[in-house]
Amino acid sequence: MTITEFCPHIQKKYIKKLCIKIVINVIVIKKHMKIYFESYGCTLQKSESSLYLNKLLQDKNNQMVEKPEDADLSIIGTCVVIKHTEDKMVKRISSLSRNPGKVKVLGCLATVNGNTIESENVEILKPREFRSFYEGALDNIEIKSDIYDGIPINQGCTGSCNFCISHIARGKLLSRPVDKVVNQVNMELDRNIREIRISSLDTAAYGKDLGTDLADLVNNIVSIDRNFYLRVGMLEPRNAYDILDKLIAAYNSEKVFKFLHIPVQSAENSVLTAMNREYTIEEAETVLRQFIDTFPDMSIATDIILGYYNDSREGFEKTLKFLENYSPDIINVTRFSPRPYTKDYSKMPLNSNLLKGWSREIIDLHRIQIEKKLDHFLGREEKVMVTEEGKNGTMVARDINYRPVVLNKSYQKYTDVYCKIIGHGNNYLIGE
Repeated sequence: MTITEFCPHIQKKYIKKLCIKIVINVIVIKKHMKIYFESYGCTLQKSESSLYLNKLLQDKNNQMVEKPEDADLSIIGTCVVIKHTEDKMVKRISSLSRNPGKVKVLGCLATVNGNTIESENVEILKPREFRSFYEGALDNIEIKSDIYDGIPINQGCTGSCNFCISHIARGKLLSRPVDKVVNQVNMELDRNIREIRISSLDTAAYGKDLGTDLADLVNNIVSIDRNFYLRVGMLEPRNAYDILDKLIAAYNSEKVFKFLHIPVQSAENSVLTAMNREYTIEEAETVLRQFIDTFPDMSIATDIILGYYNDSREGFEKTLKFLENYSPDIINVTRFSPRPYTKDYSKMPLNSNLLKGWSREIIDLHRIQIEKKLDHFLGREEKVMVTEEGKNGTMVARDINYRPVVLNKSYQKYTDVYCKIIGHGNNYLIGE
């Protein structure tokens, strides 16, 4: 039955206008969304997910809600670095999918095992869709939400570690052009953001597909004549070693936080070879030593994998000695977790009870070392920048080495404060 048959009083000349109005109303209803958001995993994943969220918020009709049951769309950024994490992600997605709204899954789970969780109410961001988003849509996103975790500078990496599922999820290296990154930095500065964070699976791999490198990018960013600080995200020893002199020179800028996140994983070369890490522990130590010699007070973060299938007590003691020598401020310890699609999927980790003891040895060593390290700053006068609210009415600031400094006084975010270090906690300084 046609419209004129159903409603004979409607003249044909009005039908077209009526249909257009109906279509427009449908489009508006479809576009208007209440969005719930949560994200897990590394800084890169969180930055990408938050940018995807902010892309949706470009539409003024869309708004965020605090509860998933109130949302038309729930967005979850996911991680699958170890099986325990993946299981948590799947459980959370299942929980979100029981709400009336749709669920959109971003991040590594979407690209690795998305087909196993996709359903009528769960949609995944497919790899091709994400790559196209990464290649173009990131360039001019205006941040509409307080949820913002930094600027991704490259997708994928140059490595092929035998244990790592991330490079499978992320694919080959895809770097964003220097001018695109610099443009986004300026956009953040226009929003009065003064802590600029750049991130990727391996920032030191940046530009290898473009004929440039991370040092050139850092130099271009810090040449912006505005008041801010730059934090460089995780970089792998192999690629950092290849551009070491240039990178240290770039870090000399007063605008660059003296912070180095370098995942060593093990200090036993036979383990590194089995992992296909593409560097020796001596090369990793060269990177660390030259940075520390140039910036003695810089803060160091590293990652350690325990229980790799060919590890041993002798190998672990080398790792323990490495940690003792370089005294990292942050040690991220994980146990070897065989992941599907990797070359090491069939390998068995070492006994879990043994690894509990090893973990405890690292924790005990780190507690002693960080106590001595933070004692070294007592009595110093430091210039810090307030970055966030702390607990119980305090504010958290960062010194030039990116160490957190807790201040017992209220300040506006991104205020520069001169303080005296009067104490410290387990992993932070206290300023007055």
